Formats: sequence, structure tokens, C-alpha cells
Amino acid sequence: MAKPELILLAIDESPVIPLLDRALRAVSYSTAIVHNRLTLDKALRETSPALVIMSEYFEGESGTQLIEGLLERFPTLPVLLFAERNDLAVVKEALRIGVSDCIYPPLQSEEIVKSVRNSLRRAQTLGDWLRREVKRTTASLEQRVDELETLVKLGRVITGTLDLDTVLTNVVAAAVELTGAEEGSLLMLDEASGELYMRADHNFQEGFARSFRLPVQDTLAGQVIQNGKPVILNETALYKIKTAYLVRALIYVPLRLQERVIGVLGVDNRQARRPFSDRHALQMSVLADYAAIAIENARLYKVSETERIKFQATFTNIGDGVIILDEERRVLLINPAMRMVFGLNAAVLDGQDILAAIPHPDLRALLTRSAENVLEYHEVSFEDGRVYNALCTPIPGVGAAITMQDITYLKELDRLKNDFVHTVSHDLRSPLTAVLGYTELLERVGRLNDQQLEFVRRIQASVQNITTLVNDLLDLGRIEAGFDMRREVVQLDGILQYTLDCLQVQIGERNLHLHVNTAPALPPLRGNPIRLRQMLDNLIGNAIKYTPPGGEVSIAMRTEGDQIIVQVADSGPGIPPADQPRIFDKFYRGSNAPPDVPGSGLGLAIVKSIVDNHQGRIWVESALNKGTTFIIVLPAYDSSHVSAQGAPYGTQSEP
Repeated sequence: MAKPELILLAIDESPVIPLLDRALRAVSYSTAIVHNRLTLDKALRETSPALVIMSEYFEGESGTQLIEGLLERFPTLPVLLFAERNDLAVVKEALRIGVSDCIYPPLQSEEIVKSVRNSLRRAQTLGDWLRREVKRTTASLEQRVDELETLVKLGRVITGTLDLDTVLTNVVAAAVELTGAEEGSLLMLDEASGELYMRADHNFQEGFARSFRLPVQDTLAGQVIQNGKPVILNETALYKIKTAYLVRALIYVPLRLQERVIGVLGVDNRQARRPFSDRHALQMSVLADYAAIAIENARLYKVSETERIKFQATFTNIGDGVIILDEERRVLLINPAMRMVFGLNAAVLDGQDILAAIPHPDLRALLTRSAENVLEYHEVSFEDGRVYNALCTPIPGVGAAITMQDITYLKELDRLKNDFVHTVSHDLRSPLTAVLGYTELLERVGRLNDQQLEFVRRIQASVQNITTLVNDLLDLGRIEAGFDMRREVVQLDGILQYTLDCLQVQIGERNLHLHVNTAPALPPLRGNPIRLRQMLDNLIGNAIKYTPPGGEVSIAMRTEGDQIIVQVADSGPGIPPADQPRIFDKFYRGSNAPPDVPGSGLGLAIVKSIVDNHQGRIWVESALNKGTTFIIVLPAYDSSHVSAQGAPYGTQSEP
């Protein structure tokens, strides 16, 4: 037996309550009576009343205001207003806020029951309509969700595979599924023939799809290609697309690639009379965009793969050794030539720290130097006599590239050349000495006229120049061979002063302005005083030679940490940028050297060898017509190193 519907009576103490209670119970309704707000709220929470009857005033408050708040919480709950009299203003206000009906004295049981039943019937009708709308809306939302899920799945397929055939076939199948069509096709434009061909299809016969060709002119698909706008066709009669291809409904949407229409996505119904809508066209436009993305991804992948193959072939077959490092010095790529250099064979190096994978001391030195001097060349030597020229080049956004070139044969040629030059230079000294001696004896065997004396002086000058050149070559050979091992603790500023005293005449003859800035308490260094003197003589002598009369020569010495910094600057013509990398090579002179300035091109090579032999560094900074500055960095002597007897090491000259 069904439970009776509950009617909630929210009325202050009144004689009308028993009448309402009897009338409603008489027709099988159950009732509940509340007299205050607290009880009313509790009844609404704990029961489910079918209807509420509220008095015009309830517990001293306006009943219409209470009803308005009640309907905000329970909008489908029918509410009757019990008014004290038939007041038109009260009735209008009650109806405005949503009251189902109004009752007022004199009350009769039949009128009470009739008003309650009518209110419940309207509430039931409204509830049925709401349920139908909710069901319809839910079904529509579920359909939209299904459509979105289809699009999401298709997006995953596109991003998850680069197989263009699979992606395009899935796009066409999704178009058929979303629109409820019988068939689907994706037509692409053949640039060569100007026709459309079927690139992918769904539910077409295989032979028909393979042989399908459609002209652009005077066809619906061609119209989409030309104007880039979708076409929707819903016909009562069959419409001819081409021979043996008649449809009742059809949608064509364009495939755009970089603002260019490259094809058409279409669905059709041949048998069913189901029409297509604008929403179907919108869904297919989204699918067409997916197809265009897939086509572009496939094109880019093909280009990328082609370039990757080219790069891999090039990288693998480079004769020089190459390693690509990331910014943390981990190995990204290494070519076979580099593996052969270090004997790595098939060892897996990807992702490993380069110094952990290849613990070669020269490689470590290369990376350390490259961090300080970009594009600095370095030699990597092996115990079997191989020598490689190595270069570490930074690559922005990647890391660095290390390249190594085998220069073993060049080193051997250089050694042979040096041996030859040294031998020839040594053998030339005796005949040159003899020539010079006999020219001095000529005057003793007979008087010479003025012209003969001039010839003798020229011979002597030439022999002196050749002798100087030979001596420079021999000095350079001794320094490079490592025979010059003499070491003392010396003060470089004292050697500088001796050099300046010897060059004072040349400075005065050229009217040069000399600036000397030597830091006080300059620490000593451990070296060969003769070679250090030769280093300063060559550097300062060059500055004097190449500075025009009236120019400036500046010399500075200072300390930075445990190093002594020497700077020799002039206001001469400068060194062209193209010449600067070779300025320390043997016999090399700058391309802009004045023809009236003598020189053999060995002075700076000797300076470089002396600096290297003293574990120092030298470089040049120069600009055309603005002068040249040579900077030398030499390690200072640590005076805290003392022998067991308390005397500093190196205070005595050593062989």
C-alpha cells in the first residue's frame, strides 16, 4: 500500500488548523503541523512534504518573505498561502514569488482539497517536464561527450604514430562515426594532373577507391578546393558526383595546410535519407584540421629523417675525430674516427662524463683551457708517438664539440726541418767567422780606396746580419729542444732596467715618449736571466722599431695573485686581425710591416719559446692604426719554499 502524501501546515495557533487537518486527512493525506521556524526547518530536512501551507504571518514574520526563501531552497515544492482575507495585493505578491495558490476565509473542505490537488497536479506536470528535459539534455551531453572522446582518441593516434596511412584512415572513419554517414573519403589534390584522388576511404569498394579520380572544375569537391569553404548537400533526389557515384546527402570540408587547400574530407549517404547539419560540418572541419596536421607531421618527419640520415652518414665518415658534448660535458655523439683515436672500440659512451669515459690528461687540459680561452688549439699526445691537434668549440644551446686531427706526420716534418735548420745554422758559423775575419785583414795587406772600404763595410754588415740570424736560430733550437735549463731566482724589474739602459740610445734617436709603471715590491720569479733579458730585449726592441718618431712606448709590470703580468704597448701601425694568429710563427712578419724596418721574423718566435719554457703565457691585443700590446703572464716564485738549511731553492744558478 502506497504511503500517503505529507502536507506540512506552517501556521500560527489558529482555529483554522483543525479544519485544514480534518479536510486533508479525510481524502487520505497525512499532515504535520509546525508553529515556529526551528520546527519548520527540521521538518523540511527530515521529511519530504508533498506540499506546504503557510499562513500570511508566521511567528511574527511575513509569510510571503518566508515562502520566497523557501522556494529558493526547494524550487519545485508547491506552496499554498493561507491569507487572513481576500486581499488582491497580497494575492498578486504571492503569485509573483511563485506560490501555487491562495486560500482565505471562509474556508470549505471541498475548496481546500481542490486547491491542494490542483497544486500537486501542476507540480507533478512540472516535474515530469523537468525530468524529460534533463533526460534529453543528458542524452545530448552524452552524445557530445562521445564525440569529444572520438576526437581525443583521434588526437592521440595522430600524436602517437607517424604512419600517415593509419592516421588518415582513422580520420575518415571518425568522420563517418560522428556524422552517422554511410561512407567517407579523403581526397587529395594531385599537383601534376590537377585532379583529386582518393587518399583514404571508409566503406568504399577497394577497386572504386583505387581508381577514383575527380576533376577540380565543375565538381563540388573542386569547389571546396577553389574557395576553401565547406559544402553541405541534402537532396530529396539522388545527386551525381560522378558515374556510379550518386548520393542523397553529402558534406565536403577543406584540408588547409599553411593557408593553402590541399584536399577535401567528405562523408555521404547513398541510401539513407538522413540529412547533415552545420554541426556535422563543424565536427568534420576539426577532423580535417587533424588530417592536415598529420600530413604536415609526416612531411616534417620525412625531411627530418632524410637530414638525420645525411648527418649520420657525414658524422660517421668524417676522417677527423669528433665528440659532441652537452652543457654538463656528457657525451652525446662520438664518431668512429674518435673511437679509433682512443681505442674505445664499441664501448657505450652516450650520457657519460667525457673525463670519466676518456681519462686522458691532455684531454682534461684541453677542456680546462677551452673554458678560459675559446677556440684555443691544444695537442693531445700518445705513448706510441701519435700527436693530434685538438679543438674544443662551444655550441650554444647544445654544449661543445671536440675535434681532433692527426698531425703526427706534421710534427715529424717540423722536427726534421728544425734539425736541418739547426745543422745548417751551426755549419754556417765557421765560414761566416772566416769571411768576417778576412774582411778585417784586407786593410793590413794594402791600402784600400774609399769605394773598396765601402764594399768591405757592406760585406761586414751583411755577415753580421747573417750571423745574428744564425745565432737566433741556434738559440731557438736550444730553447725548443729543452737544453736551456739554467734557473735562478731573479727580479724581473731589475732585468727590465738593464734592458732600458741598453736601448736608451735608440729611444732618444727616435724621440719616443717612454712610460714605465712597475709595481712596488714586485715578487721574484725563477728563470734564466739571460733568456728573460732576451725576451724583454726583443719585445721592447720591436715596440721601438715599429713606433713612429715622436710616438709612445709603455711598459707595465704588476702582480695578480701568484702571477707576474708584463705589458709592452706601442703606438705603432698595429697588426692586422688576419695576421695575429700567426704572429708568433717562425719567419713570419705582419703584412703591414714597413719595408724600411729590418727583421727576420724570429724575434717573437723566440719570445714565445722563452715564455713557454718558463711555464707562462703570451698573447697580443692589437688594432690597426691604434698600436699593439703584448701581454705576458709568468708564475711568481714562492719564497716560502726553503731548503733544509733555510736557503731558498734556486738562489744559485743551475746548469
